[in-house]
Amino acid sequence: MTHDSRGFALDSRRFASQKVAVLMGGPSEEHEISLKSGRGVVDALLRRRWAVVPVVIPKPLTIQEACEFVERTLREIDAELAFIALHGTFGEDGMIQGICETRHIPYTGSDPQASRLGIDKVASRRWFQDAGLLVPRWRVLETGSVSTGIADALPSGWSYPVVVKPINQGSSLGVSIVRRDEDLWPALREAARFGSHALMEEFVEGRELTVGVLGETPLPVVEIRPRQPFFNFTAKYTSGETDYVVPAVLPPATAQRVQSSALTAHRAIGCRHLSRTDLILNRHGVPVILEVNTIPGFTPTSLLPKAAACCSISYDELCERIILMAALGSDPTLPFPVGGLTQTRDAWQGDADGSLA
Repeated sequence: MTHDSRGFALDSRRFASQKVAVLMGGPSEEHEISLKSGRGVVDALLRRRWAVVPVVIPKPLTIQEACEFVERTLREIDAELAFIALHGTFGEDGMIQGICETRHIPYTGSDPQASRLGIDKVASRRWFQDAGLLVPRWRVLETGSVSTGIADALPSGWSYPVVVKPINQGSSLGVSIVRRDEDLWPALREAARFGSHALMEEFVEGRELTVGVLGETPLPVVEIRPRQPFFNFTAKYTSGETDYVVPAVLPPATAQRVQSSALTAHRAIGCRHLSRTDLILNRHGVPVILEVNTIPGFTPTSLLPKAAACCSISYDELCERIILMAALGSDPTLPFPVGGLTQTRDAWQGDADGSLA
């Protein structure tokens, strides 16, 4: 395959006639966000003249029912490729990826194992640590086993504030910042809505950053500046509640260190095609990895597309590049603009129009 715009166009024409199922919705707390991502992808691929079939998975289904719905629909429409625009449970936990593999349908994003690792904040952190990355100090708590007295729940040597979050959720669902003993039990109760165990981690002071990876190339760093006490669900999806600086204003050496950490995290759990790593740049200028999103938000105003735009990759081209990665068998060397990923001089600032995931 050539690495210039002509080769990219030839590959596009080669695969564009194949029927692409864009999977969205699903039995997840992030159903509505997924619909926004999916509709954006559908529109983009249609503009690039791909044969697209939107597949909206209903929300009020059990996991088993959702699996049967997807298997039946993929068979009925005779899908040849799948663009997965599902977020959270059923989308990022390896379930839908397993269905596609069983049906031998090439699909976008990470494989089942990497997806399961990505959504599991405990398992993924062990892999990050093994890769030499810094993560917050953490421990796992049983959400139903801590008494209301709570005094012994904070580990020896720890101090407030701490962060309590579900182990297997995205979009900051069930996340609390705890600043005193009496707030720890309510935080665990909130996390218990999503599972029997919760992750408690030290609160890391610093700048909140996120880095997308496209293929095997890190995109420009994005800085997140929430107007809420922290980057919670409201801050993510309510227009005007968070400011984003794309690219983040960082010394070049620091930006490269942050991008390198994101790529290492991406590789540590085996991601492919795309990911977005959330991290804190601590007061010493060291990246502290929080998590890797294997299917980040994907509307035209989401953060990974905004970062790609800094490299002169339009939203439509980005969607096409990602489906081509699936069609070509996870080729990470898709042609970027001549000279590689060179961010433009004009930083984009503002809120993400409620579409980050």
